Amino acid sequence: MSKVEIDKQSGCCFGVEKAIKKAEEELQKGGTLYCLGDIVHNNIEVERLTRMGLVTVNHEQFKELKNVRVLLRAHGEPPSTYEIAKQNNIELIDASCPVVLGLQKRIKEKYITRANANAQIVIFGKKGHAEVNGLLGQTNESAIVIENKEEIESLDFSHDISLFSQTTKPLNDFQEICELIKSRMKDGANFKFYDTICRQVSNRVPNMHKFARKHDLIIFIAGEKSSNGKVLFAECEKHNPNSHLIHHPDQLNPKWVKDNITIGICGATSTPMWQMEAVAQKILKLIP
Repeated sequence: MSKVEIDKQSGCCFGVEKAIKKAEEELQKGGTLYCLGDIVHNNIEVERLTRMGLVTVNHEQFKELKNVRVLLRAHGEPPSTYEIAKQNNIELIDASCPVVLGLQKRIKEKYITRANANAQIVIFGKKGHAEVNGLLGQTNESAIVIENKEEIESLDFSHDISLFSQTTKPLNDFQEICELIKSRMKDGANFKFYDTICRQVSNRVPNMHKFARKHDLIIFIAGEKSSNGKVLFAECEKHNPNSHLIHHPDQLNPKWVKDNITIGICGATSTPMWQMEAVAQKILKLIP
């Protein structure tokens, strides 16, 4: 008989949980509640909250709103969003993650106090990601975003560099980029790096390795837009080649489920526990 285990350390991080709870509380008050961007990078959860009455808008639509309530998701927003809200009499329900807000503050302080106009603020992150857009806004869009170690070639090593990271990037990749930049700096130029990676995410990696190794089959569930999901699933695959990424419980392939194996279910920091439980129930019905 096969056994099924859900990873206890998987599931939504506290920032995402806070945003979802805030949305549910506000929706219970009645009236229209808007959300600026998908509240979480998980289509199933977005659809659930949409059925409850949450209306998702993009930044262009947001500019046209007036005298309404708008929820800001965990990813954080640039200063321009708060200015628009003030001008249009929009009540903001700010569910920005405290870790992201702390990072925004540090980057803004570095931008204001930088030694000269040639000093570079660099963000290791995904271009166009909501969190990164919010971080860029703290520097008047002047920060340089790099997605990988190859892109450090765009930096000027003869001038000061301050390196920050999107909160959900892999810690080992950030450390490698730090070492590469440090080795390239010219005399007279200073390099400082700030480890701004959320430990709620990075601490899941070693656990994910252990969890993946202890099972014959891994089912990883995450939203299609989840950057964190892609990172954590890649870590699973490294330690268990028999790992499968699905975006919805219905994508579970019955052929994967065999007799007398152990099956592990895990997910991203944007995957609610109820979705992993739904996968577990489907598997239990498929076990020979």
